[in-house]
Amino acid sequence: MFIDTHAHLTSDTLVNDTQQILARAQANRVDKIVNICTDEKSLKAGLLLREKTPWVFNAAATTPHDVEKEGESFFPFVEQAAYQKQLIAIGETGLDYHYQHSPKEIQKRYLELYLALSRKMDLPIIFHCRDAFADLFAIAGEMSAVLHCFTGTLEEAKKALELGWHLSISGIVTFKKSQALQEIVKYVPLERLFIETDAPYLAPVPYRGKVNEPGFLPETAKMIAYLKQISVEEVAKTTKENAEIFFRF
Repeated sequence: MFIDTHAHLTSDTLVNDTQQILARAQANRVDKIVNICTDEKSLKAGLLLREKTPWVFNAAATTPHDVEKEGESFFPFVEQAAYQKQLIAIGETGLDYHYQHSPKEIQKRYLELYLALSRKMDLPIIFHCRDAFADLFAIAGEMSAVLHCFTGTLEEAKKALELGWHLSISGIVTFKKSQALQEIVKYVPLERLFIETDAPYLAPVPYRGKVNEPGFLPETAKMIAYLKQISVEEVAKTTKENAEIFFRF
């Protein structure tokens, strides 16, 4: 069985087809999904989904892209959900200097707010990071964290491991031009890896270009198994155990 550690099930793209998506996920041996909520609408839908579907779990935070526009309004909802023990993690939060849809200083301020919340509530944290690893490492330090959809360098992967973080691998690893990421997957111990879809984004080969969904997760596991020269079952078992310990399912 697999765990999809990062999917946006209640995003506008997927929310109207959720039950069919979940049925296909189960048919492809995905038995737990971490639903990432990034605004009030997706969080409310996520909490309702959780009531009906006990194998779906919610995490929430404003993405670094949106903190300038939505950070102030959404943070109280995340805080309330955390206090009411409705979240298994805080995230995705972090820094993105590649696009800089929100100014760097505002990104840092909300990162620190979410870090404080995760520590106060003793919840793990899910990081989004692009072209900002030095600042993220300096601000966050050692803690229970995962870098979702990791696409950094080998040196950045090593630093994350030194800090005790996990790396989550998405369908990007199946792309032909992802040789650098494939080499990193070979290097990182399986015990420090998660697998995710980031649905509806980044569908793996052979579904590339389609709307992604948790049922496509085995394709990422197959690539990791190929790169590490181990069985898909070992990838499934170990990454599932990693996620269960991290998220405390």
